[in-house]
Amino acid sequence: MEDLKNTGAHMHKVTMLNRKTCSINGVNDVLSFDIHEILLETEQGMMMIKGDDLHVNRLTLEKGEVDIDGKIDSFTYSDVAGTGGKSESLLSRLFR
Repeated sequence: MEDLKNTGAHMHKVTMLNRKTCSINGVNDVLSFDIHEILLETEQGMMMIKGDDLHVNRLTLEKGEVDIDGKIDSFTYSDVAGTGGKSESLLSRLFR
């Protein structure tokens, strides 16, 4: 845990309550979102959240924090190395 503080990286943590609210730490960027799907770039790779009536309530990229509410159906991670400047290829890899 000391290494994370020294490198400036955010620890990745997901906290969900009753599949209705979710707080996520370690978020680098929000790539896309709508009421059915949210796509995040996190410290642990790409993260896709699927559900219904999804809303991003709070977004603080300086701290790497996102709060989401709605009906959460699934979380899916994709390990994609070298995310800088390759958003199109990342999206195509996720939706194969």
